[in-house]
Formats: sequence, C-alpha cells, structure tokens
Amino acid sequence: MKKLNVIIKDKNTLVLNEEGSVGDLIDLTELKSVDLTNIESQIDDNKDKLYNQKLDLYINNSKKEFMLEKENALKDLNNQIDELKKEIEIEKNKNIDALKLKELELNNKFKEYEIKEKEKVSLLINEKEEKIKKLENEINEFNLKKELEIKDKLNEKELNIIKLNSEIKNIKANALLNEKRIKEEFDYKIKGKDEEIAFYKDFKSKQSTKMLGETLEQHCEISFNSIRMTAFPNAYFEKDNDVVEGTKGDFIFREKTDDGIEFLSIMFEMKNEADLTSTKHKISDFFDKLDKDRKNKKCEYAIIVTTLEADSELYNNGIVDVSYKYPKMYVIRPQFFIPIITLLRNSALNNIETLRELNVIREQNIDISNFEDNMNEFKDKFSKNYDSAVLHFSKAIEEIDKSISHLQKIKDELLTSQNQLRLANDKAQDLTVKKLTRGNPTMKKMFDDIKKD
Repeated sequence: MKKLNVIIKDKNTLVLNEEGSVGDLIDLTELKSVDLTNIESQIDDNKDKLYNQKLDLYINNSKKEFMLEKENALKDLNNQIDELKKEIEIEKNKNIDALKLKELELNNKFKEYEIKEKEKVSLLINEKEEKIKKLENEINEFNLKKELEIKDKLNEKELNIIKLNSEIKNIKANALLNEKRIKEEFDYKIKGKDEEIAFYKDFKSKQSTKMLGETLEQHCEISFNSIRMTAFPNAYFEKDNDVVEGTKGDFIFREKTDDGIEFLSIMFEMKNEADLTSTKHKISDFFDKLDKDRKNKKCEYAIIVTTLEADSELYNNGIVDVSYKYPKMYVIRPQFFIPIITLLRNSALNNIETLRELNVIREQNIDISNFEDNMNEFKDKFSKNYDSAVLHFSKAIEEIDKSISHLQKIKDELLTSQNQLRLANDKAQDLTVKKLTRGNPTMKKMFDDIKKD
C-alpha cells in the first residue's frame, strides 16, 4: 500500500500521475491545484447586484436634483423676462418728449444686460472647463493610487475598474444634462431678444400711440387736451361742424395773441384705416378735399393725421411736406400730432410783430410795399425751422434703427455661445475609455484583462 501522486484537473476530475493498485491511498492535503472558479463566480454575482443597486440609487437622486435646479432656473429666467417686458411696456406709455432720454437709458440697460449675459456664459464655460480639469486630475490621481495598490491587492482590481467606468459615465451624463439646461436658458433669452427686435421695428410707426378702444380723432383730441392749459392756453381746438359747399374738416386749430391777432390756424383731417370701408385708400386721395376745407375755413395750414399706408417708407420717416402738390399741406403719423403744432406755433410766434405792424399799416392806409419782403422773411425763417425739425426727427429714426441692429448683434452673440456649448458637449461625448488610458500602460492592461475574462 502506497500514496499515489494526484493532481486536480477540474471540479469533477482527479488525474493519477503514476500506476496504482487496490488499497493505495490518495492524500487530499497534498493536492497540487484547487479550482476556485465556482467560488469566485458567486462572489462576482453578489458584487454586481450590490453595485447595480447603488448605481440606480445614485442616478435617481441625480435626476431629482437636476429637475429641481432646472425648475428654479426656469422660474428665475421667466421672472427676468417678465420684469423686462413690464419695463418696456412702461417706457412705451411715457411722453414722447422723454423719448431720447429714455432711449439712451434703454441702450445702457441693454449694454449692461449684454455684458452680464456674456459674463454668465463665460462663467458657465469656465466652470465647466474647471470641472473637467478637476475630474481629469481626480482620474489621474485615482489611476496612480490604484497602480500602487494593485501590487498588494490584486483581488480589488475588478472593483476599482468598475468604479472608474462609473465615474466616466457620470461625467458624460452630467455634461449632457448641463448642456440641455443651458440650451433651454439660451432659447428663452433668444426668444426675448426677438420680441424686443419686433417691438422696435413696430416702434417707428406706432410709438407712444394707444389705439385700444379709441378712434384716431379721440386720440388726437385727448392728446391735445392733456396739455392744452400748459402749452396752448389761448388756443382754439374744436371739431369742424360747419359744412361749407357740402364738405367739412375734422378739427380746426386757431391761436391768437392777447390783443386778438390770429397768428396760426390749421385745418386737420384724421384718417384711420378702421374708419374706412374694406376698400383700401391712399393718403393722396384726401389731399384735394383737405385743401378745399382749408380755403373754405380760411386756415393757413392743412395737415392730415393718418395711419393709412402703414408700410410706406415715405410717411413713416416723420413729417412729410406735400406742398409741391397743395400749398402748406403736411402728412404726419399720430405720434407727430403735438410736435407739428408746436413746430408751426414756434415759427409763427417769431412773426407776431410783423402781423401787428401789418394791422397798423392796414388801419392807417399806409403803403404796404414792404409787406411782401416781411412775408418772404417769415417763409425763410419757417423753412429753416422746418428743415431743422425734420433733421432731428430723421436722426431719432436712425437711432431707433441702430437699436434694432444692436439687438440683432446680441442675438447673434447668444447663438454663437450656444454653438460653442454644443461643441463642448460633442467633445464630452467623444470621451472614451481608450482615450483615457492612452499613455497609461497599467490601466490599459487592466481593461484588456477585463475584456479577456
């Protein structure tokens, strides 16, 4: 009887290395190899279950935190947009005399807003880059630490690799979520800028004029009466109810000096698109009637206040002189109603002394040969005042166009920032295990071992 030399081939088979007889012994304590595959497999299964449970819990918590941050960010952005809309609405309803000052303030606010938005975008990008660098440093530190631990703790190899893969997945997931949140914020801001641009484009033809529930005549009458006692205390401004030769105007403006000398008279015709039939009229269709009404009521000037031909570049530029067709006739939009009266009045005030002298000459039957020279001088002065006023109004329109162009540039900048964020996200999506292990032979070998297993 002797001890046989035996080795383990697998969990079910023993192999004899020498011949044996009945009664020979096999000493299990001297077996050269033991297969632990089944034991390790059970351990691996239990580790995977525990890891998946922790991973699901982490993902659910991350989703809840992200949705809460997204809701708060959207609320803050909506509040900012509402505040900006309220501010713009208040500015629309202010007196036109404060337009230039307020426009300057708005431009300053837009510049500040633009700077703040650019700073926010820059800060977000910098924060994201810092996070990426920080994560890269953490990965490098993690790799170095694991390289040292692998020498003494080979049994922890698989757990460390799984942890590293989890961190990489989390980085990509967070990058996607952040990119989506930032894109939504920019979409809201771009939409707000588009609304502001549309507002300013419409501003040239409808600035400071509220037509809600009012006719054009009511609007002009209210505008005049609101400043009558302060700006025109001695003026007459009433509806023209006297029909002469089958026609009449809408309103007559007259103003006299304290000693009874009439120095300004205007026949007004108000034409609103809503007041007409479905047939579209041109402004020039009313020139002949207005000139006839002016002559019948012995008025010096004739003015059409209208919203017709709303897309006309000519009539949207400001005060339009049509005296090349009919003498002393002008076409204006509603927002220039008070300015045209003020302009003509200021010019007429400079001629009051001439009118007084004319009355004295007429009463005394003195030669009036110098009258024509005085009137020509008055015309020259009025022409200069009118040209100056038109120049100022044109400059105001140009400034509005510049504001529109400036807002368009802000929109383009935001779109460019959005594109940069998209490129950053593409780079994050392109991040792979292969790239992370480039130049790191130890980690590459660990991943290759996993693939082989």
